[in-house]
Amino acid sequence: MKILGYILKRLAMGIPTLFGLIIIVFFLSRVIPANPAMNIAGEAATPAQIKELEKKYGFDQPLHIQFLKYLKKLSRGDLGVALRSNRPVVDELKRRFPPTLELALAAMTLSIFLGIPLGIIAALHRNSWVDHFVRTFTISGVAVASFWLGIMLQLTFSLYLRIFPLGGQMSLPPPPHVTGLMVIDSLLALNGNQFLDALHHLVLPAVTLAMPGLATIARFTRSGFIGVLQSDYVMYARSMGLSRRVIVFKYILRNAIVATVTQIGLIAGLLLAGSVIIEYVYFRPGIGAYLIEVILNFDYDGILGTTLFIGVVFLLINIAVDILQAYIDPKIVDTL
Repeated sequence: MKILGYILKRLAMGIPTLFGLIIIVFFLSRVIPANPAMNIAGEAATPAQIKELEKKYGFDQPLHIQFLKYLKKLSRGDLGVALRSNRPVVDELKRRFPPTLELALAAMTLSIFLGIPLGIIAALHRNSWVDHFVRTFTISGVAVASFWLGIMLQLTFSLYLRIFPLGGQMSLPPPPHVTGLMVIDSLLALNGNQFLDALHHLVLPAVTLAMPGLATIARFTRSGFIGVLQSDYVMYARSMGLSRRVIVFKYILRNAIVATVTQIGLIAGLLLAGSVIIEYVYFRPGIGAYLIEVILNFDYDGILGTTLFIGVVFLLINIAVDILQAYIDPKIVDTL
């Protein structure tokens, strides 16, 4: 029951955050000196046509009235209609979320399964050339801009070496839609060529998106391991003659990984934010590419709906990570 109460408290704490996000994005999008009605109508539109569109979409009403109407729609689960496609924003998000999820999962997998071992190796060989190399690599991973790294990888591996495709999701016809994730759907269709093609297109964007998260996880894992290595119970385990493998995996890993697990939750949110640029660079039709599209078109409902969706996903990921952290360290539940 304690863990259930903990989950409910975390959900309740997230509601004001989401409401604050709606307020900020709503009013910031409205103060931009642009008229979406003009963008819809086109350059040849007359002032009367523009005013008619403003009235149709409610852009001529005071901001507080527009905000209250949006909250009313939101209470019914209605995120509005995309101005360009004239389709519900919910449908657009459903269609574009699978490519983003596929990219984020691939990047998170790389970050965890490479970052944690790198951090452990660096901690176990503290102040050696291995440690210095890992620290240099992680600092570079955090410092380098993702869009620059993406372009450099495209130039090197796509244009010069021609090992990976420049962008997109697949070159072959897509598999039958089941999950929307090309790699998974190709496996479900038992089509090896489609699977390899989808994986081939996923490598460069996943590596680009994973770099900051990989570097952060490696740094926190290293720091956590060094702190635990100096603890009394580890010294005692060493004096008892236990092997290094037993000490690392039985006594150190669980205690040292708590800070890293916290960072994984934050990184998951950063991956969603980073996908905006990465999807644009690699021509992937995901949430990030859609967000750029609606911003350029001053599509208020599209901007708000996409931002709110990312905020909800970020909140749920953090709650899941908090539950995992509470499982690793049950004392956390008592602190909230």
